[in-house]
Amino acid sequence: MSQKESAPWIGMPAQMDPGGSKQYLNREYTDAVVAVGGIPIIIPLPEAASSIESIAEQLDGILLTGSNSDLDPSLYNAARLDSCGPVQPLRDRMDFFLMEMAVKQRLPVLAICYGMQSLNVFFGGSLIQDINASIDTSIEHNKPRSKDMPNHKIEIVPDSILESLAGGGEAMVNSTHHQAVERPGEGLDAIAYAPDGIVESVFGSNRSHWILGVQWHPESMFAGDDFSRKIFDEFLAHSRVMRGTHARAHT
Repeated sequence: MSQKESAPWIGMPAQMDPGGSKQYLNREYTDAVVAVGGIPIIIPLPEAASSIESIAEQLDGILLTGSNSDLDPSLYNAARLDSCGPVQPLRDRMDFFLMEMAVKQRLPVLAICYGMQSLNVFFGGSLIQDINASIDTSIEHNKPRSKDMPNHKIEIVPDSILESLAGGGEAMVNSTHHQAVERPGEGLDAIAYAPDGIVESVFGSNRSHWILGVQWHPESMFAGDDFSRKIFDEFLAHSRVMRGTHARAHT
């Protein structure tokens, strides 16, 4: 295959604000994917998520993006709290459908912020509906102005994929979320925490299926942060292997 033919196709769901009608995606996601050699495919949010199955079958990796919505608490069998934000069912359904395809085809998955939360709920985990309403912490987890700069430290589990990518047991990350993983889903291991105990990253325990979730936004720090770039490099490396598998299946 030529370099162009070997570039992996990375599917990423669009964003759609609760109550809105416009579908969009911050270009930082697509820019990061292109910079490390991938082809970004923005997935729309139709009423029936399965209507894009023919597209999903051609993907080599899934990037679950952030969202201005919260997951519907009924998806993790919880009563909705007043501190829970508005939901966007079309986005919830698309994330779950893409994860079904990812599990079926063993597609590499990188899940970011809301994407990590939906990943966790897909695997049967639960969420903290609002950090400030649930725990006593001095960390400002929902700090939009920290979007492209470090906001707080994370402590990384030894011998994890993140320790390798960060080059040590600590890293600095941005932070723009008010929800978080409460109970990791089945088959997901927590591999990084904020100093206040909030889960900052999960990794799939099935080593034959590469799945990484991060609660921060590496795409926003990508241009000037080596750790962020290495996260995307690693994701694309696994997606490139999948691209080669797809190519061999069609020869």
